Parts: sequence; structure tokens; C-alpha cells
Amino acid sequence: MDEMPQDRRPVPRVRVLLADDEEMIRHGVRLILRHAEDIEVVAEAANGAEAVEMAGRQPVDVALVDIRMPVLDGLAAIGQLVLLDPKPQVVMLTTFGDEENVIRALHAGAGGFLLKDEGPQELINAVRAAAAGDAVLSPGVTGHVVKRMLQGGGGRIGAATTGTPDQRLAALTDREREVLTMLGAGLPNLEIGRRLDIGLGTVKTHVGRILEKTGTGSRVQAALLAHQAGLMG
Repeated sequence: MDEMPQDRRPVPRVRVLLADDEEMIRHGVRLILRHAEDIEVVAEAANGAEAVEMAGRQPVDVALVDIRMPVLDGLAAIGQLVLLDPKPQVVMLTTFGDEENVIRALHAGAGGFLLKDEGPQELINAVRAAAAGDAVLSPGVTGHVVKRMLQGGGGRIGAATTGTPDQRLAALTDREREVLTMLGAGLPNLEIGRRLDIGLGTVKTHVGRILEKTGTGSRVQAALLAHQAGLMG
């Protein structure tokens, strides 16, 4: 009996735009992402204006955007990228200690932020998470950003809410509180699922219920709530 032909359909690829004025940074990120068969760097930009133009000509799934660039800086570029149709998921590339710009980028519409010195696998996972609509919050800086947002009154990212943090958490199950705590630590869905030994779909269901029950409009807002409610210890 003849062997059945193997299914050799191409793996769907996440199309990535890199925007950074430092060529060595772009080169390093490109080399890392090349190791993931489901990710492809389709465009590179040396400034924000180029990034917006390229994303407008060639739709991309994820845009990795540096905050400090000439011609048009990352903040302004993010504001324009999120208005495109189709809209890319925008992740800000940053350095530790740049919390103020991270906060401004989140307000501008960025879906998250990633430290430039994250490890290769963390970068690959972040691109995959962003493409899936998962917020990317680098654990190495999330706590500092949340603290700055709370101190400066910048926590109003998301839906308007009423009630104290404890009141807003009252409807959560014990498992949802666990998931919320991990959101506060900046963990992506894949890592949350691994730590709790549950499937990705289950994690997404928990996150959706958390956002609905607490009246938070985004994972960033949920992370803020976790800190406000004292879940982070």
C-alpha cells in the first residue's frame, strides 16, 4: 500500500516589522527571530516615519518599535501605527529605567513593552504572544512601571471603574486571583498556563473573566489592579 503523502502545508508566519535606529540592534533581533520557523521579519525601519510608511504598504502582525528614534520618535510612530487597517500589535522595545516613556507608549496604544536585553526565547515568545493579542509586559520592569503609574495617577488605562480594589476583586474565584497575580507580575499567557498546568485556552478564558468582573479594560489595567489590591506581596 502506498504511503499517504505527508502534510507539508507551510506554517503560518507572524510578520514582524523592526523599527530601531541602531542597525546592530535590528541585526541582533533579526538573527534571534530567524530561529523561529513561525516568525518572519518582513520589514526594517531606522526611524518612526519609515516604520509607519512600511506598515502602511505591507501589513504586519507585530511591530517592535524603539522609543528613541530620529525623524519621528517611537511614541509618535505608535500613535500612527495603531490607526492603520489592519492594525499591527505594537510592542515597545525599551531599556531598564525608561518607565516614563513606557507609560506614555501604553497610553499611545502600545500593547506592551519588552526590555532590549531579554533572552532570545523571551523575545520569540513575546512576538508570538503579541501576535495572539496577548499583552507583552516584561517582568523585569513591570513592577517599576506599575509603581510609577500608581504614584503619578497614570493608572487610568482602560475602562472607567468604580469601587475599591477589594470590592472589584470580590467576584473573582481563587484561580482567577492566581491568574490576576501573575498578570501583575507581567507574565504572558503561555507562562501562566505552564505555571498553573492549564491550557492556553483556559488561561485566555480566565483573563477574559477577570477583565469583565473587575471592569478593567486591558491586561495592563488588570496588572495595576493586582498591585493596588496588594496581591503582589
